[in-house]
Amino acid sequence: MPSYRPVDPTVRTDLRNDGDAWAEMMAGANILLTGGTGSFGTAFVERVLNEYPDTIVRVFSRDELKQSELRARFGDKRVRYFIGDVRDRARLTRACEGATAVVHAAAMKQVPACEYNPFEAINTNILGAQNVVDAAMDAGVGRVIALSTDKAANPLNLYGATKLCAEKIFVQGNSYSAPAGTRVACVRYGNVVGSRGSVVPLFKRQIAEGRLTITDPRMTRFWITLDHAVDLVLYGLTNLTGGEIFIPKIPSMRVVDLAEAVGPELPKEIIGIRPGEKLHEVLLTEDDASHAVDMGALFVVLPLHQSWATEPRWADGDTLPDGFCYTSDTNSWWLSPTELRTMLDAASYERRGATLATI
Repeated sequence: MPSYRPVDPTVRTDLRNDGDAWAEMMAGANILLTGGTGSFGTAFVERVLNEYPDTIVRVFSRDELKQSELRARFGDKRVRYFIGDVRDRARLTRACEGATAVVHAAAMKQVPACEYNPFEAINTNILGAQNVVDAAMDAGVGRVIALSTDKAANPLNLYGATKLCAEKIFVQGNSYSAPAGTRVACVRYGNVVGSRGSVVPLFKRQIAEGRLTITDPRMTRFWITLDHAVDLVLYGLTNLTGGEIFIPKIPSMRVVDLAEAVGPELPKEIIGIRPGEKLHEVLLTEDDASHAVDMGALFVVLPLHQSWATEPRWADGDTLPDGFCYTSDTNSWWLSPTELRTMLDAASYERRGATLATI
């Protein structure tokens, strides 16, 4: 059993100490947000509209229905809506014109869908990443940051493998983009509390059936809120010099504890691990750690071949000990069922006008 370490989910991490620099960076910014109608994209748009009054966001996605829903929620005074696909480089280049930064959140994210449709996953997650770098460089965008996943570290499934390739494209893309003044980096984090791609919506549907299914009682995962993910992206956009992978320090949870938080009185059925799934996730491998630094609230993986560097950065970070790795099962920070329930209530369902007690 893990030793649970209580945390107040409403308290943001030390990343927020960088908030003044974020505001300076965002002042007058024009940001292209690929995959802008997803869970992260919606949270990012909401943050921009609430905190940065002279920032423009260009939502780029291929789903016109979700865009119309986003327009109904946020209007279009400071949000622009571009129908397009990251597979279409010409459309991306047009969307990038005049942008000061790109946040790349578009991807195929469902492990089973990527396993069953490998060429589609490659076209979106790998070739789409290349298109984003090329389009940003051609349009002279200053800063680009891509969202990655813990599944990219020592990948077992195709989704993780495509995101690892995307990370490599974004890191080494600085070799080509640096002369144009474009700097590119990544953030890598774990499962997002209550997002559409998490297990929570499945549990929500199963409550009506009177049971919850668990793949393996030993399974653990990293857990991050949407607000924390947006913090990480803003930190990365502000501080990147090119080629970094920013990894937040976040808590772990046991899937059985999550099921207990959602349906404490419901029977739990063990159904076995699915193809492509891991028992535990990795955010920082031992090999990554050999060229990473500890910045307090996060780890920063530094590029091995940084030919584009013009100034020293991250020199104040602490080097990591030999053999260090950051995995969901060896983490020192664990969420209890009670805290998981509080986080789900605060970070996901409350935003939709409901609570776990009503689902």
